[in-house]
Amino acid sequence: MAVDYTVIVLYLAGMLAMGWFGMRRARSKSDFLVAGRRLGPAMYSGTMAAIVLGGASTIGGVGLGYQYGLSGAWMVFTIGLGLLALSVFFSARIARLKVYTVSEMLDLRYGGRAGVISGVVMWAYTLMLAVTSTIAYATIFDVLFDMNRTLAIVLGGSIVVAYSTLGGMWSITLTDMVQFVVKTIGVLLLLLPIAVVKAGGFAAMKAKLPTSYFDPLGIGGETIFTYVLIYTFGMLIGQDIWQRVFTARGDRTAKWGGTVAGTYCLVYALAGAVIGTAAKVLYPKLGSPDDAFATIVKDELPVGVRGLVLAAALAAVMSTSSGALIACATVANNDIWSRLRGKVTSEDASGDHDEVRGNRAFILIMGIGVIGTAIALNDVVEALTVAYNLLVGGLLVPILGGLLWKRGTVQGALASVTVGGLAVIGLMAGYGILANEPVYYGLLSSLVAYVVVSLATKPTDAAVLANWRERLAGRGTPELVSEPVPAHQ
Repeated sequence: MAVDYTVIVLYLAGMLAMGWFGMRRARSKSDFLVAGRRLGPAMYSGTMAAIVLGGASTIGGVGLGYQYGLSGAWMVFTIGLGLLALSVFFSARIARLKVYTVSEMLDLRYGGRAGVISGVVMWAYTLMLAVTSTIAYATIFDVLFDMNRTLAIVLGGSIVVAYSTLGGMWSITLTDMVQFVVKTIGVLLLLLPIAVVKAGGFAAMKAKLPTSYFDPLGIGGETIFTYVLIYTFGMLIGQDIWQRVFTARGDRTAKWGGTVAGTYCLVYALAGAVIGTAAKVLYPKLGSPDDAFATIVKDELPVGVRGLVLAAALAAVMSTSSGALIACATVANNDIWSRLRGKVTSEDASGDHDEVRGNRAFILIMGIGVIGTAIALNDVVEALTVAYNLLVGGLLVPILGGLLWKRGTVQGALASVTVGGLAVIGLMAGYGILANEPVYYGLLSSLVAYVVVSLATKPTDAAVLANWRERLAGRGTPELVSEPVPAHQ
């Protein structure tokens, strides 16, 4: 294991080095939060794929393959479908808005007053997403070093908080590109073929497993529908995803770069399910499906390769964790704290270093909070379900309604967020956190509230809608003069 440990330690040291390098580029608010809105197609595609394919997609995706066979790919597959839909239908318009958060988009569309309440819901979602990613460190470090759970969370979380705080989105972008490469090599090019060969090939896998393991719909229609509702729609509206869209150099980068990333997710989904299916052949009686990834890596891979694949799992967790962390901090600072102080801007006019310091402080504070919450919680699935139920039930309707229906009003949006959010919370208390009903009925109540209240209230002011259309077309300007490109770039 000495070689494997060396690979992991070098990888972690490299992440910190990338954070330090990214700090040199984060000289303005735009640099720190959205990488200066200058990412080209290759870097944009890699970082977008990295953030959506986290520990749940890697360890959880293999676990679903172990439990259900090829149909276990559906969870990650619906994530890819959501990213494709976002990229093809919405990303170009989102990128042209030149905002930093989803709540700023809602204020532009509805004429203000929607920001704080939508910001609170989005903050809760991004916080829980960051927490679930941080909890996953315990699993990986336990496999690597037989480490205490709390120590593992503190170690993994501290590394992510360190490089995210240093350079913001530039550091996260650079580390995500490395993580994307490591995941591609470790999971797709090494673990996938090795697992299939060790299981005796596809013919042997089919002979040893029930036919349901090779049924594309074996996981169940209701489960697939729920995945679509939560993950596909969740991809359309999450701050962590939108903040990556804001980093794109232009419309075409956002659209086509995202399309490439979405397609990559579909391939990754199938790979995880196949690896899990192979693990079922090799280890038919594991205690938990989520043990499949760690077991096949530990027992079947040669020295060195094992370290790289475990680094790939670590990369998957770190990319999602860092993306959720900066999203959480951005929402907390820009949508909640700044609005409560009555100070909101769309772009920083001068690249003021105070903006960078303020956002850096919020990442540090939120990071410490995430680590503490992760230590206190045990159930990753429940935390993730709460996050996505709140996001979809509370914010899907007002966001997509604002993009697609000009009759929607600010009163309708506020009613939709409030009714949908409260319905989801109440239904989770009644039916249970893991039940499907909370998101079904919460989303329906949010839609009804949005339509009824919007039709019952005065239409959005024509000047607000005119400014909204200009911004969507890329012709409008932020509230303040856009910042100049720093000379060092």
